[in-house]
Amino acid sequence: MKTRGMMTNENLKLILETRHNSREHRYIREEDMIKFGPSGNSQSFYDQGYKSSIQMPSWLGEIGLEAYEYQCSKGVNIGETTARKIGSEAEEHGVFLSIHAPYYINMASEDKYRREKSIWHVLETMKAANWMLAERIVVHVGSCRNIDRKWAMDTAIKCMKETITRADDMGYSHISICPEVLGKINQLGSLDEILEICTIDDRLIPTLDFGHLHARNRGNLNTTEDFIEVLDSAEEILGYDRIKKLHIHFSRIEFTLGGEKKHWTLSDTQYGPEFRYLAEAIYEKNIEPVIICESRENMAEDALELKRIYMKIVGRE
Repeated sequence: MKTRGMMTNENLKLILETRHNSREHRYIREEDMIKFGPSGNSQSFYDQGYKSSIQMPSWLGEIGLEAYEYQCSKGVNIGETTARKIGSEAEEHGVFLSIHAPYYINMASEDKYRREKSIWHVLETMKAANWMLAERIVVHVGSCRNIDRKWAMDTAIKCMKETITRADDMGYSHISICPEVLGKINQLGSLDEILEICTIDDRLIPTLDFGHLHARNRGNLNTTEDFIEVLDSAEEILGYDRIKKLHIHFSRIEFTLGGEKKHWTLSDTQYGPEFRYLAEAIYEKNIEPVIICESRENMAEDALELKRIYMKIVGRE
């Protein structure tokens, strides 16, 4: 499958040779490029007759995307053979892999058994990532509904430290855990909370979900400066080297007073935020994140649109 007007990876390298901050011409290595891709499999993937996620890296490479976030949100049910095949296909087609860990992880639970089970779910996700050659896993830290928020944070931090220790003992130190900014106010996952959690180990990379951030703050991301402020906050706490390789989620989101309600697509313009402001902020900050699109059922097509918007911002579509 080919997309009309699609920009090739080689052209994208040429586009990114001139960076905003320095204005110096330099060669951009493959691993330094911004990568765009979907969270899971678009409906169009299945409509075209494809059946297995093993086929996703090839499909993504053909349409011009460079990243894929495999979904274990409902449980780590992938076997070693399938995971290794996905990894091999991704390596062949130049697709960067990450895995989303189960949604029901709760490192802040009052129940010690549930915290222990949460550690196990993270480690199982890392095992699958190791088979798949995925470099990152995205983790929801948990909920603080009806409990003291400070106690929840302290508990989650202890749980994350224990998870990292066990992961290292199991040989998974090369896989980055990426705690995610969450969209509901009663979830442990504000920007400040995620950045604080990420200070406990230099290998932790925050997942800045800008749809979630927009939702939990009731629509606060409306200008380039709003997005730059978020990136500046992350840089101040974690340093430039870590924010340069941020993990980013993006989609339009409907929200209520409690935060996130529902993910929508880029064509659902009655909902925010607008990606062009984030694209301008990324360009201004001279960073090269992995950008995963979570549009409802249309994530690959919208990931291509995000890429097109970014390339227009840098000056050559």
